[in-house]
Amino acid sequence: MTPTEPATRPGAAEAPVLRPPLPVKMVIAGGFGVGKTTAVGSISEIEPLTTEAAITEVAAGVDDLSHTPRKTTTTVAMDFGCITIDPTLKLYLFGTPGQERFGFMWDDIVEGAVGGLVIVDTRRLDDCYAAVDYFEHRQIPFAVAVNAFDGRVEHTVEEVRWALDVSERVPVVVFDARERGSVRDALLVVLEQALARTEG
Repeated sequence: MTPTEPATRPGAAEAPVLRPPLPVKMVIAGGFGVGKTTAVGSISEIEPLTTEAAITEVAAGVDDLSHTPRKTTTTVAMDFGCITIDPTLKLYLFGTPGQERFGFMWDDIVEGAVGGLVIVDTRRLDDCYAAVDYFEHRQIPFAVAVNAFDGRVEHTVEEVRWALDVSERVPVVVFDARERGSVRDALLVVLEQALARTEG
């Protein structure tokens, strides 16, 4: 190419500019042992970062293990993972600790998030009231995801909605925290909520 020759020949197609996907923060919340860490691990395209600690005898006396007798560890700070939804969008997932005594960390974890997925176990719905209240009071878009432990749930979606007293605008879905596709579909529901809030 001579100094006077144009860098691009007339009529030549320009190469498309590849932009990195838009980073979007989302929170996965819920009570103790409902499947938050499992959900992040099921869908994350990287090795998830977890802050699991062994459940001590002292903690076992505080946390209800009656429905999760095989649980030996618990999240004491947060879980972290990410998933590229498509070439334009990448979700960064932050899982909250479930115990009330770690509630002081929630504000920092949730800051900047577009929405939240509140996971519930229908065998102990009262454990997720705090998470539902948190997102409602801060007017953060969220969806309720009923985790199908052992492939079944104890109550219907409408019964769960009534028990939690959530608005009809809040989606309530059934999912399996162990299944990647099921977790993805639940997260997409939250994205739709966040988008609707932006457009509204």
